[in-house]
Amino acid sequence: MSTKNIQEMQDPGHEFHQGGYEKQQQEAPGLQSEMNPVPDAGEQSYHGSGKLQGRKALVTGGDSGIGRAAAIAYAREGADIALNYLPEEQSDAEEVAELIRKEGRKAVLLPGDLSDESFCQNLIRDALEKLGGLDILALVAGKQVAVEDIQDITTEQLTKTFEVNVFSLFWIAKAVLPHLKPGASIITCSSIQAYQPGKNLVDYASTKAAIIAFSRALAKQVASKGIRVNVVAPGPVWTPLQVTGGQLQKDLPEFGQKTPLKRAGQPVELSGLYVFLASQESSFITAEVFGVTGGMHLS
Repeated sequence: MSTKNIQEMQDPGHEFHQGGYEKQQQEAPGLQSEMNPVPDAGEQSYHGSGKLQGRKALVTGGDSGIGRAAAIAYAREGADIALNYLPEEQSDAEEVAELIRKEGRKAVLLPGDLSDESFCQNLIRDALEKLGGLDILALVAGKQVAVEDIQDITTEQLTKTFEVNVFSLFWIAKAVLPHLKPGASIITCSSIQAYQPGKNLVDYASTKAAIIAFSRALAKQVASKGIRVNVVAPGPVWTPLQVTGGQLQKDLPEFGQKTPLKRAGQPVELSGLYVFLASQESSFITAEVFGVTGGMHLS
């Protein structure tokens, strides 16, 4: 991971890791710490400036990848954090918690499976109780499995992908909305796949399109309550999803190479956007989708 300051002016095509990635396979959900190279989620490269002082945030998928980057950035901007992740990802989550606490912020670890409606309800209950409220929800966790032929997508995989990626958003929103105050921000995570779906991600791409419709409809419903809902749509970003079945092994050496910037993104490159959408700086922005794609525009 990088030790440089990402605020320094530099050529974006030559920043972070260039080139493809070696083939590597982990059993899902995987650990960021065992990837080669290890993704940069801002552990050394993100520097905060107090934009979220005193806020309370829940981050799903907060152990690794984009969720980890959001959690680290939120803590360095002054927020207390509740992290959700799967129990198998405990070691990665402990690393994030340590980084949060080094900033003098509170870290609450809430492992569990978002495909379970009752867990989603308990997640909100516990986050509210242990943080004393919630102001920011960064709902990043997702399930992605590449399958070359639709005939090989099982009903079990289809159901689980929709439960994690889409149903959990409904369950979490229903549980949390009665407790959110004006100024609160909900940030969901779609994908370039909603606009340019890959042939190997039929079920995943479908969920990412659904997330956009859900988020825009919810944003209109809660605008009168002073709550904003926006969507981040990443392109190819180096996270554990890619090495746990999210990409076919044969495609890893070329991962990210077809973007105009000729590389994949690193999780830390989304940190600033997650902070912006959580802060009052984006107070007139809701129901919008923000692409972070290396030039693969949303169309």
